[in-house]
Amino acid sequence: MSLSVNQFVRVFAGSFVLISLALGVEGSPLFVSSKFLWFTAFVGANLLQSGFTRFCPLENILRKFGVKDGPACG
Repeated sequence: MSLSVNQFVRVFAGSFVLISLALGVEGSPLFVSSKFLWFTAFVGANLLQSGFTRFCPLENILRKFGVKDGPACG
């Protein structure tokens, strides 16, 4: 199974949000520092802006590595 650019972006964003929450929330057994929550906010802000501007740096990087675009959603 080959992932498309859109699928990679979703997997990366979801993974980074979950990892940064695990490292940034005090109740987590993996807690390091609450400053990791800034990374969660950064990922969310990047997803929000890319929804409006259609510019996503990760998409450009993935395409340079040869990842193909998949069919459009909907």
